Amino acid sequence: MDHREISLVLGTAGHIDHGKTTLVKALTGIDCDRLSEEKKRGITIELGFAPLVLDDGRIVSIVDVPGHERFIRQMVAGASGIDGVLLVVAADEGVMPQTREHLEILKILGVKDGLVAVTKADSVDEDFLELALEDVREFLRGSFLEGKPVIPVSAISGTNLSLLREELGNLVNRIRPRPRKGPFFLPIDRTFPVAGFGVVVTGTAYRGEISVGMETAALPSGREGRVRSVQVHGTGVQTAWAGQRVAVSIAGISSEELSRGDVLCAKGVYRATRCFECELRLLESAREPVRHWQRVRLHIGTSDVVARIALLENPFLQPGETAPAQIVAEENIVCLVDQRFVLRRYSPLETIAGGRVLFPYAVKPKGKKARISCIERVRNLAAVHDPEERLLALVRSFSMLELSDGALYIQESPDETTRLAEKLRKREDTVFLQGGKKLLLSKNCFLRLAGDVEAFLWSYHDSHPSQKGAPPDVTVLSALKSFDSRTAKAFLEALVSGGSVVVSEEGLLRMKDFQPRDDETFERRSAEILSLCRERGFQPPVISEARERLAIGEDAFSTLLNGMRETGMVSIVSGEFLLSAEIENELLRILLKEKEGVTLARVRDITGSSRKFILPLLEYLDAKGYTRRAGEKRVLLASKLPRGIAGP
Repeated sequence: MDHREISLVLGTAGHIDHGKTTLVKALTGIDCDRLSEEKKRGITIELGFAPLVLDDGRIVSIVDVPGHERFIRQMVAGASGIDGVLLVVAADEGVMPQTREHLEILKILGVKDGLVAVTKADSVDEDFLELALEDVREFLRGSFLEGKPVIPVSAISGTNLSLLREELGNLVNRIRPRPRKGPFFLPIDRTFPVAGFGVVVTGTAYRGEISVGMETAALPSGREGRVRSVQVHGTGVQTAWAGQRVAVSIAGISSEELSRGDVLCAKGVYRATRCFECELRLLESAREPVRHWQRVRLHIGTSDVVARIALLENPFLQPGETAPAQIVAEENIVCLVDQRFVLRRYSPLETIAGGRVLFPYAVKPKGKKARISCIERVRNLAAVHDPEERLLALVRSFSMLELSDGALYIQESPDETTRLAEKLRKREDTVFLQGGKKLLLSKNCFLRLAGDVEAFLWSYHDSHPSQKGAPPDVTVLSALKSFDSRTAKAFLEALVSGGSVVVSEEGLLRMKDFQPRDDETFERRSAEILSLCRERGFQPPVISEARERLAIGEDAFSTLLNGMRETGMVSIVSGEFLLSAEIENELLRILLKEKEGVTLARVRDITGSSRKFILPLLEYLDAKGYTRRAGEKRVLLASKLPRGIAGP
């Protein structure tokens, strides 16, 4: 029969002295109690590992975890990497405290499948065994193990071991092996020196592949080394992958520089952190709420550190509730996106909560706006299921994200992150700028910056109506100050490709709907308008009359009028009359001669006009500050008049 390794790890769980290690030995032939202290005390203290050869030749790893409450740290370290569980309950004792705590820990860690072995079946009579089996089934009700096989066995007599092996094979069939994609990540659970090989580390590979000759990093220390050899269950291999129990010999790092809780991983992808964001769930069995900034013990991977709970919405989290939170460790840790973790009270030690890592590199939010943004990011990340959607959620959260930061945040290689960014760009979910800096912009961020550019261009067109557009460097300095020149160029190219901005043959930028002014036509038409104003004198023409005189379209006339107003040729009075600068200045000179002020009637008589025109003209002069009302009279303020009217 050909034996083949499966990327899958099963773990035992259960109360102390319920026969986990004995059962594993009966199934695999390997005694997982490897320490002399374990032999002497008859309990499992450290994690034990063994290969299980199924009836069809497939090989899976079994992790044997301690059952004693004092060794929950080791239990969590082992259970963190398992894909399915073999829950062990002794027939003579039934469900015990650590049985309950282990099942809660497994639920927190995201284990979703398994089966139950009721051990020591030969130590009780048939009626008692039936009661024990019923007790176990009742205990499992509502859990992920409800309805799964519950098999009475004896590791001593061999009762039902063949049935258990068969059901373990069925369990393996149900579980999907871990994907081998992604940068390598292995939490270290043991480290020791081996003569002639250097330091050896062991652990369950969570992600990716590791091969002989590969350059690796040990975090959080950051020490780097080269893989000298790789073993799976004591057999040398060229490559090991996610879901396997792996032993790795590393050159360039000493055993004193490594310990349990460290992570062996691909270089340049992962970093140490002290704060991560999560959705935190407090167990229904918790005796009391947890409060903001409560001190706890954090178990993640093989790490066990003191940490604080930073609740983001309410100061308390009630039993059974889930809420956005940050976990702030008191020392550096290394964590994986989507990695499960467990929280235990600082004192007394008991499991109370857990969740999964959503954003590994968080910082404390400063202010209400930042906190709301953090809460939204947590909830959005909780709903995504692949790196592409995770990258999109982060771009939307940060609005603008450098590709290098994006690769760090989703824990992918730069090449893979670039590929994902291109997919998002093609989906039109983000804008991907590949300039001096490779930037990902959210749609909202791009539209906001595009609005800044468009506002600048319209302003430039108003100030330079005869020019075909604005020089790109002027546009960048005015509207895209935060970008380096190459990135700004990439942004403008993206804007042009959208069609709202156009590049002229001379390389100038203009709005799509802007047409440069024809100066010769402008001067000719302006002269006609000014001639009309001169003819009408102090009875200025209305706007519609001026347009009829020129016999041009509404858009062309509007452009002409805007140009004349911007250059100070004409003003619009009361929303309908056209007053040329020439006639306005003439009126001011007339009023300047009236030293004692003037009434409306006096101005009417002087100008030979009528109240219909003179009243709007005087109110216009009031609004400009040239005249001031004094009862029935208006006094001209010589100090406010333009140069050349009141003298040099």
